[in-house]
Amino acid sequence: MIDHVSIAVADLGRAAAFYEAVLAPLGLSRLVTRERTIGFGKRYPEFWLNLRPETRPVANPGAHVCLRAPDAEAVQAFHAAALRLGGTDEGMPGERGAAMTTYFAAFVVDPDGNKIEAACFPRT
Repeated sequence: MIDHVSIAVADLGRAAAFYEAVLAPLGLSRLVTRERTIGFGKRYPEFWLNLRPETRPVANPGAHVCLRAPDAEAVQAFHAAALRLGGTDEGMPGERGAAMTTYFAAFVVDPDGNKIEAACFPRT
């Protein structure tokens, strides 16, 4: 249903280094690099960073982006990389209950205040 997502970042170089490490365990890599934007994905860019120098960290982000992980180990690696590179824990890796299923996920807030989740779901 959703083709791609973009987030605003104040420092494109810092954000690129953060997301290259954080997204690698999820199988996403940098596919597009332009002066003010970078796109990550598997086959085509699905997750974009857009330079907005005026961006300030969001206080108490209400919305978040959830990225699918292949397994629990990838979720744990995502979370560890985020914390190592200046992200903030918003939910340690672990099982979460949802309306229809239980899944394994972790939540972080990046240095620009964007809340990002990595999750793997049981195969049905």
